[in-house]
Amino acid sequence: MNTEILTDGIPLNEAKKALIMLHGRGAGAHDILSIAKHLKVQDFALVAPQAENRTWYPYSFLAPLNENEPSFSKSLEAIHQVVVAIQQNGIEKENIYFLGFSQGACLALEFTTRNAAKYGGVVAFTGGLIGDKIYENHYSGNFENTPVFIGTSDPDFHVPVERVNDTEALMTKMGADVTKKIYPNMGHTISQDEVDCANALVFNKK
Repeated sequence: MNTEILTDGIPLNEAKKALIMLHGRGAGAHDILSIAKHLKVQDFALVAPQAENRTWYPYSFLAPLNENEPSFSKSLEAIHQVVVAIQQNGIEKENIYFLGFSQGACLALEFTTRNAAKYGGVVAFTGGLIGDKIYENHYSGNFENTPVFIGTSDPDFHVPVERVNDTEALMTKMGADVTKKIYPNMGHTISQDEVDCANALVFNKK
């Protein structure tokens, strides 16, 4: 899959840490990269794949998985290829970070939980694991205390709090150090408090 990829920050072949940034439905790689100026990622390589037609999969993340195929599997494979490319530049998994908003947050959570390992960290601005239910047999590995931050609104039109809670429970069971914050009536957006939490919990590591 030839996914268009935008990069920013430190060049990959010079960086010691990399952040994979996944945009939301209808948005683009430029949009998610613009968030980086608010994050403590000045010494990171920033890598933002662009979804085909600005969507990672066509339907709701709560739809039966087969309804979102083949886009869903192609998107997971695209992220896998990005991870491989980063590793080929000498950056280990424990220095690879993931961040996404909305559909991108769902994909970041889904990819890392299907391939659990000690990553640098995961930031999900409004997202949860993907599917009409959580299929535990799809997930394997151990996060080894990878810091994870999930923030969401209650209510959120796209992402039910119940799925966020279930996502937190499964990732915790798989060894992640999850911090979840539910914001009353925040709306489908990214708040300053979420950015502050991401910086304090995930991007503060030396």
